[in-house]
Amino acid sequence: MKKLLFRSCIELTNHRLTSSALRNFSRSKISKPLVKPFARTFHLNDSEMKRPLNEYVHLHDLFIRELKPGSRPIDKNTHSLISPVDGIMAQHGDLRKGTVFHVKGQDYNIEEMLGSAQAAEPYLNGHYFILYLSPSHYHRIHCPVDGIIKRQWQLGGRSYPVNTLGLRYGKRPLSRNYRVISELDVNGKHLAIVKVGAMNINTIELTHNEERLYKGDEMAYFSFGSTVVLLCENGLLSQTDIEENSEVRVGEKIALLNQKETTS
Repeated sequence: MKKLLFRSCIELTNHRLTSSALRNFSRSKISKPLVKPFARTFHLNDSEMKRPLNEYVHLHDLFIRELKPGSRPIDKNTHSLISPVDGIMAQHGDLRKGTVFHVKGQDYNIEEMLGSAQAAEPYLNGHYFILYLSPSHYHRIHCPVDGIIKRQWQLGGRSYPVNTLGLRYGKRPLSRNYRVISELDVNGKHLAIVKVGAMNINTIELTHNEERLYKGDEMAYFSFGSTVVLLCENGLLSQTDIEENSEVRVGEKIALLNQKETTS
């Protein structure tokens, strides 16, 4: 029961009023007594947190916690694509024309994900990664590779679940959720970082101001439950180095860039 309550405060519900109440509660000092039980329930590693547990003023403060410098070593290989988040690699594969994503029994069209056929076109025949973050995970998002932001836009006015059950039973949850897309130029190739918000409360906070980002730079954080989708243009990657359903952390290599594309 305790775990269900904590999870609800982070992932919210599929009802706007209930979600608003949980959101307000988790951001209130009333929730402070739940900080330590939350940390114990989800086995959070307080030794890597930037602040001690007793300094977090409410549950939301803990949820968007920062880590001590060096807690997430960044893979030093010049040609590596790293995980932008701590999470589960739910799925990855090739982006074929016609069918793009198959998540828990549902197909997702890349045009719906990005908002138009024009936005989707560069990624056809490329590769995608879907990373799911649970309440136990660190919820800040980092840049997976050196690149320049060429475009950034928001889509979606209504949210649906992005947890495992939501992906399975929700009606096109990834394509309808509020999302913020950051499109990078990586030596002439496109890479889209799609940050998908949780149910009902659309809270994705950007934390960068620069157009040029380096691998490991913080980009944003999720205020509530979340999923990240990486879309890679054909030719950007030479190989992938991650298994589906495996745990991954920020900074760990998930793929290798095509060296012909990274030597210019």
